[in-house]
Amino acid sequence: MNKPTLRAHARAARDAFFASSPAPIAAPAEFLEHLRAGLTVTSYVPLGSEADPVLLARAAVEAGCLIALPHVTTRSAPMRFLAWDAADDLHVGPMGLQQPHHEAPALAPDIILTPLLAFDAKLDRLGQGAGYYDRAFAEFPGALRIGVAWAVQQVDSLPVDAWDMPLHAVITESGWISRP
Repeated sequence: MNKPTLRAHARAARDAFFASSPAPIAAPAEFLEHLRAGLTVTSYVPLGSEADPVLLARAAVEAGCLIALPHVTTRSAPMRFLAWDAADDLHVGPMGLQQPHHEAPALAPDIILTPLLAFDAKLDRLGQGAGYYDRAFAEFPGALRIGVAWAVQQVDSLPVDAWDMPLHAVITESGWISRP
């Protein structure tokens, strides 16, 4: 199955699941073990039926981590991760993204929480197709890449392109998934 078809199927499964279970994803112990004061954890504000990482971000703040959110300007410009605090206003960006003000400081992530449409047992991920996270993963290769998804988003296998980088783990409503 090609990526556009996979995206349509994955989006439909995610939407159907979300209609019955919209609770945020809880922070499992395995995630908490990675948190240290002073680390930068990137989160995101979910769009539509994306899994909500708010409890993961809250756990990071409680551990003394800094939070950054993605900031997008154009499809060709790289996504930046800008500092954000719960007291800061968010601004509407392209595609309806809720993002920090463009003058907020850019931060280099230690942990990247990423939305996705589908993932497989090898922890390959299928995103929306714009390549923002693929480029961010390449720019910050040392960052821990953690997908945030619903368990129904796991598929048997995904096609992988040369630029795709697998995740280190995925957190779903069922818990932590990592490579053996």
